[in-house]
Amino acid sequence: MVQYGLDYTRCRWILPLMLGIAVIFGLIALAGRGWLESETEPYQHQASLWESCTMFPGALEWTCTSLMDYAWGRAAAATFLLGYIILVICFALAIIAFAIDTLRFNFIRGIGGLLFAAAAFSVMALVIYPVKFTNEIDMRGVNMFSWAYGFAWTTTIMEIGLAFFFCCLPNYEDEILGNVKP
Repeated sequence: MVQYGLDYTRCRWILPLMLGIAVIFGLIALAGRGWLESETEPYQHQASLWESCTMFPGALEWTCTSLMDYAWGRAAAATFLLGYIILVICFALAIIAFAIDTLRFNFIRGIGGLLFAAAAFSVMALVIYPVKFTNEIDMRGVNMFSWAYGFAWTTTIMEIGLAFFFCCLPNYEDEILGNVKP
């Protein structure tokens, strides 16, 4: 399977395609307002990576406060954003690496290392955010970490999985290039 997988023109683009999906999921997580939401009606709380909004009883509009006023909010946003930037760089490097007819296996291993760094930054953000948010933001009602937070975790898990693939792929260099005698 390894021998024919990267040799076949369409199959060699699976890893960059997966990185592209991770980039899209990370963008959804960065832009999404569903990091934390009220679970039951009346909906009283909604938060993103950037701000926290509360609906007070009898009010017609949401009252929003920026999470950038908190040191932990800036830290969570900065670490997730840094991990996302590294992920985008890895996506661009993967397209370059797989576009060349002769694969550069050391280059591919470097992409894997960068993906591990991106995953480390993303995990830091995904741990800082819920711990400090629940300790420092006054919440009423029943709340849950929601869809955008799930997209952030999906991005992080994809970064970890793809990092293993990119790091382990050079171990099969001879099989891929057909240098193994039967």
